[in-house]
Amino acid sequence: MIQATQIRKGMTILHEKEIQLVLDQRHYTPGNKRGFVQVSLRNLKSGKITQTRFASEDRVELAVLDPRPVQYLYHDSAGFHFMDLQDYQNFPLPEALVGDDRNYLKENMEVEILCHDGKPLALQLPKVVVLKVTESPPWVKGDSVSNNMKPAVCETGLKVQVPIFIDEGTEIKVNTETGTYVSRA
Repeated sequence: MIQATQIRKGMTILHEKEIQLVLDQRHYTPGNKRGFVQVSLRNLKSGKITQTRFASEDRVELAVLDPRPVQYLYHDSAGFHFMDLQDYQNFPLPEALVGDDRNYLKENMEVEILCHDGKPLALQLPKVVVLKVTESPPWVKGDSVSNNMKPAVCETGLKVQVPIFIDEGTEIKVNTETGTYVSRA
C-alpha cells in the first residue's frame, strides 16, 4: 500500500478490484482546502480510460505484475505475434492490447510483457527505440524562420518531427513515451 501522493505515471494499481495502469498523475494543493491527486487510469482488461480523484492521505494498493521477456515476430489478422524467450512458445496479442505501441515494434525486437496470474496485460517498451526514416520531404531554405524541423515517416508508420538534416534512410532514436525525436542512431 502506498499513499496517493506517491502514485506515478506507468505504475499499476488495484482500483475498484481491477488492475489499472496510471497514464497521468497530478497532485493539487489548492489554497486552504485539502490536497488531492487527480489520476488518469486505463483498465488493463477492458482498455477503458477513467479519471479518478484520491485524497492526499488515501492509500492505494500496488498491483504486482510479472515481466516476461518476449520477442516480437510479426503482425497478421490474428494480432501481434510474440515468442516467449523463456519457453519459446509463440502467442498472439490482440490489437487492442498493443494499442499505440505498434508504432515502435520492429520484427525480432525484444520487449517485455507484463503479466498478472499468467495472463498478458500490457507491453513494456524500452524508453528509446531506433527506427529508419522511410519518408522525409526535402527541406528548402526559407521554409521556416527558427524552428528547423520537418515531418518524417518511420518504417513502422510512426510520424515524427525531425531536424532538417535527417534524410530518407537515416536511422533515428525515438522516445517511446512521448513519440518524439531524440537523436540520430
